[in-house]
Amino acid sequence: MTEDLINETEDTTELMGRNFIHDIIDQDLAPDGRHHGLKIHTRFPPEPNGYLHIGHSKAIYIDFGTAEKYGGLCNLRMDDTNPSKECVSYVEAIKEDVRWLGYDWDDRFFYASDFFEETYRQAERLIKINLAYVCEQTADEMRENRGTLTSPGKPSPWRDRDPEESLDLFRRMRAGEFPDGAMTLRAKIDMSSGNMNLRDPVLYRIMRETHHRTGDDWLIYPMYDFSHPISDAMEGITHSLCSLEFVDHRPLYDWVISNCDLPGRPRQVEFARLGINYTVMSKRKLRILVEEEIVDGWDDPRLPTLCGMRRRGYTPEAILKFNERNGVSNVPSTVEFDFLEFCVREDLNERSQRVMAVLDPIKLTIENYPADKEENFTVENHPFNPEHGSHDITFSRDLWIERDDFMIEPARKYFRLYPGNLVRLRAAYVIRCTGYKLDDSGQVSEVTAEYLPESRGGVAPDGTKVRGTIHWVNQRDCLDAEIHLYDKLFTVPDPDAHDADYKDLINPDSITIISHAKLEPAIRTMDSPTGFQFMRLGYFKEDSKLSTAAEPVYNRVVTLKETYRPD
Repeated sequence: MTEDLINETEDTTELMGRNFIHDIIDQDLAPDGRHHGLKIHTRFPPEPNGYLHIGHSKAIYIDFGTAEKYGGLCNLRMDDTNPSKECVSYVEAIKEDVRWLGYDWDDRFFYASDFFEETYRQAERLIKINLAYVCEQTADEMRENRGTLTSPGKPSPWRDRDPEESLDLFRRMRAGEFPDGAMTLRAKIDMSSGNMNLRDPVLYRIMRETHHRTGDDWLIYPMYDFSHPISDAMEGITHSLCSLEFVDHRPLYDWVISNCDLPGRPRQVEFARLGINYTVMSKRKLRILVEEEIVDGWDDPRLPTLCGMRRRGYTPEAILKFNERNGVSNVPSTVEFDFLEFCVREDLNERSQRVMAVLDPIKLTIENYPADKEENFTVENHPFNPEHGSHDITFSRDLWIERDDFMIEPARKYFRLYPGNLVRLRAAYVIRCTGYKLDDSGQVSEVTAEYLPESRGGVAPDGTKVRGTIHWVNQRDCLDAEIHLYDKLFTVPDPDAHDADYKDLINPDSITIISHAKLEPAIRTMDSPTGFQFMRLGYFKEDSKLSTAAEPVYNRVVTLKETYRPD
C-alpha cells in the first residue's frame, strides 16, 4: 500500500468522524430541543443468549463512542427478558468482550430484570387507562387475524374486555393460575395501522422458565418492545441507538414512552448494521455451527465472534479502526472481509516483533562451516522501532529453510536457492548452493551449500551480486510448534443468501494444520503482546486455548500479502 493511499484513507476516516447521529443529538441539545440541558446518555443492550460478534463491535463503538464524544455516559445492560435462551456465562463473556474493546461502564451495569417490577406496574397502568387488555387468542389465531400489509387486522374478541376484568386476569397470570400460552397482555393501539407492529402487539406472555437472576419469581415476562423503552427511561437514557431493523418498531417505542408514566423521554435512532462478506453473523446460524461441532466452539478463530477474533490474534485497536473507517450510516452495506484483514495487518505491522520461523522445513547443510562451531547474531525485534529492542539468534552448519526456497530447476525470476546460485541468509551469511539430496520417494530431503566467510551479517563482498534473501532457523536449538493457517470460513461472499444450505458452503481450506514447524527459540522469551511477524510468512499469535509449553500452537492472524486497497 502506497503512502498516498494511506493518507487518502486517513482523510476519509476524518470526514466520517461526524455522522447523522451527531446531527440529531445537536438538534436535541439545542435550546428548543428535546434534551436541552441534559447529559447525553446511551446504552449497549445485548441479549445474553450468545457471544458477541464483530457486528456488535460496531454497536459498541457507536454507543460508547457517541457518549464519549459528548462527554456523556454509556450503560451496559443485559436484555434478559427471554430466560429460555439466556445464561450467566453469556453475561460474563459479553462483559469481557466490551472491556477487551477498551470500554468501561463504571457502576452503570444493569439488567432489564432490574426493572421487572416497574415494567409490570406500567402494564397495570395501561390496563387501567384502557390501553391494554388480556387476550385469550392463541398465537396462531393472532397471526391469522393480524392482517397483511394491504388489509387491516381483525380485532380480538377480548379487545373490549372491561379493564377491571383484564386487570384481575393479568394479576392471576402473574400468580400462575393459567398455563403457558393461555393468555397474553396486548396493547390496544390500532388493528388497521399500516405498521404491523402497532396492531395490538403482545406486551406480556406466560412463560414458566427459570430465570438466571430472578429464578422462579416470575411466571410472566415482558416482550422486548415493551421492556426496552421502559428500561431506557428508567436509566435516564437520552438516545437509544439501535440498528435499522428496529425502524418499524420505533412507533411502538414512542407509544410506550408517551403512554407510560416514566421519568424520561429517550429517543430511538437507527443506524445500519455491519455486514461482512464470506461470513454469517446470525446468532442462530453461529449457534448451529457450534452445537453441531462444525467449528471449535464459540471462540473458533474462523468465526466473527469477538472471542474468536481475540483467540486468533486480532487486536481491539484494529477492530475499532475498522469500524471508524467504515463510518456510521443509515444505509445498509456489506464490507469486504479483506478490508478487515487490511486493518488488522496495518495495526500488527506497527506493533508486532519479528522472528524467523520455517513452516515447511527442509534441511540446509553448510558444508564448509565447522561442525563444532556456533555463533550468535543480534537482530532488531522491529525494523522501524528500536524501542522494541533486539534478540540473539544462533547459527550453525545445520539449518532449516522453507521447502519452496529451493528448486532444482528454477522458474523464471526465481532468485532463491538452486544449484550454483547465491542467496543471503537473513542477518547471517551469503551462501552458494552446491547441491541437494533426494529421499527414497524422489523428494528433496537436504540442500547443501557453502558460506562466504567474509559476508558476516549478510553483507555481500564487493562485486558479488545477491538478489535473494531467505529466512532460516538453527536445527540445534529451534522450537517445534504446530501452526494453524486460517482462511475465509465460507466459499461464497454471501452465505446468508443460501439460508438452509449455508453449512454446505463451509470452506474446506478455512483451516490448515501444519505439524512440526520450526521456530526461533527466542520467541519463548520475547515480550510481544500482539504476537509476532514470522518473517516473510505473516502475523502469528499463540493460541490461548490449545497451546502449552511442551506443545506450542500458533495461529496465523493474517498474511503479509496486502490483497486489499482502500478506494
